[in-house]
Amino acid sequence: MLEPALYLFPVGLSEDSMTAVLPQVNIDLLRQVRHFVVENLRSARRFLKKVDRNINIDELTFTELSEHTPAEAVGPMLAPLERGEAIGVISEAGCPAVADPGADLVAAAQRRGFKVVPLVGPSSILLSLMASGFNGQRFAFEGYLPIDEAARTRRLHEMQQRIQRERQTQIFIETPYRNNKLLAELCRRLPGNMLLCVASDITGPAQSIITRPLSAWAKAAYDYNKIPTIFLLFS
Repeated sequence: MLEPALYLFPVGLSEDSMTAVLPQVNIDLLRQVRHFVVENLRSARRFLKKVDRNINIDELTFTELSEHTPAEAVGPMLAPLERGEAIGVISEAGCPAVADPGADLVAAAQRRGFKVVPLVGPSSILLSLMASGFNGQRFAFEGYLPIDEAARTRRLHEMQQRIQRERQTQIFIETPYRNNKLLAELCRRLPGNMLLCVASDITGPAQSIITRPLSAWAKAAYDYNKIPTIFLLFS
């Protein structure tokens, strides 16, 4: 019988086979869980079917937890745990509760003393950092940069200062259709000797992880349009 706990299930970052990036223990546990809290219902159902097409989706219960979920709605999602039943948490991609609204549910579970079980799986943040050649002792994930141009410029300068002062790797993402525009902006606004790593389609068939000075990026041919990509800065 599955131990009652909050199980955090990583999701693949690409359309490749789940068995290529997920341990067998994750798949075995997924087959046993009957209650799921998910960031997106449609993608969670698709993920489960990709893991094992024999999983009967209609026998499972799903609750959505997104960035728009009211804070007061999070606690009640733990009701199955209170009855002694396991809950699985599924993000849209990567590791739940890391740059993900699932962190709110984990916090609620910790406050109530429930067991939380993080499972091994792909994280674009860690995989890109591992392959970048940058400082893996001190790093920060900034999420999306501000849309407002002035605020965006300030954030870039703040990151530049952290790199210079603290030797801290700066990691961030952009909406995929704006990747090329962001890369060009980094080349314009930051020193040419600063290093930029662009990690694209991580774990996918077109995976590309390249580190160059911004001066070299400014002259390079590239096209990251609509491809999931993560950016890292260092010097």
